[in-house]
Amino acid sequence: MPNPSATGGPVPDVTLRRVAANGIEANVAVAGDGPAVLLLHGFPHTWRVWTEVVPDLVRHHRVIAPDLRGLGGSTRAADGYDAASLAADAEGVLDALGEESAAVVAIDAGVPPAFMLAMRRPHRVRRLVLMEGTLGPLPGAEDFLAGGPPWWFGFHSVPDLAETVVAGHEADYIGWFLTAGTRGRGVPRGIRDDFVRAYTGRDALRCAFSHYRAAPDSARQILDAAASSRLTMPTLAIGAQPVGDALERQLRPLADDLTGRLIEDCGHIIPLDRPRELLALLMPFLAAGAPATDRQAAAS
Repeated sequence: MPNPSATGGPVPDVTLRRVAANGIEANVAVAGDGPAVLLLHGFPHTWRVWTEVVPDLVRHHRVIAPDLRGLGGSTRAADGYDAASLAADAEGVLDALGEESAAVVAIDAGVPPAFMLAMRRPHRVRRLVLMEGTLGPLPGAEDFLAGGPPWWFGFHSVPDLAETVVAGHEADYIGWFLTAGTRGRGVPRGIRDDFVRAYTGRDALRCAFSHYRAAPDSARQILDAAASSRLTMPTLAIGAQPVGDALERQLRPLADDLTGRLIEDCGHIIPLDRPRELLALLMPFLAAGAPATDRQAAAS
């Protein structure tokens, strides 16, 4: 089924599928053919945060972009919002779509589950791209967190409080993050409206804030993984504002092959704020890990 693009028309060749994955039904946007690329969004996004980069990616890849557990069209589950469970969701999506492995690209709240998937199931992750997120208590993010975590982390973590305050004001609340995350430039109206709809209503908000409430469990899982494993696949850390190079510094002691890049004059929501600049980093990185026949096709 076609989906609206940033301007209200269809995103070419994208279909939505509901697939069973780790005890939930995931809403997944699928497009293209070739080596799989799994895209994991953050807050307050859905799969549509990738809208502006999908048309280029599908030229050489099969794009798989699920809504995270509880968000968008995926099951509003009672629990399972910790990084390890979300990683199992992602692996379940790959299983349901018949993909043995994928390049994994993640932003914001998608970063911890992508990291956990790569650490625990490295044979499923050919290449790893992490952007504008942090990995719990791992060393390296001290400068970013010098004044404490962003204010909404604590607000979202208090059970029932954020739902009560935000319900009825979702458009204003989500709009603040979209404006701040693009340094005041905003996102296309069609995508903004989709995000607002996805996060409207008390149950939708509960699920969104459950990702923050699971942060202590996720932190323990990340520490355990870092103590017993490494990132063995090529990894690209991309920073903008406000995270900058904090994620790269967290990853540096754990990654065998790490490249760090910063995108100048770019807000937190990189795929919508600076999609061209993001693609300039993504496309060659993904092509370098593709099978030979796919690399030759990409070069032609």
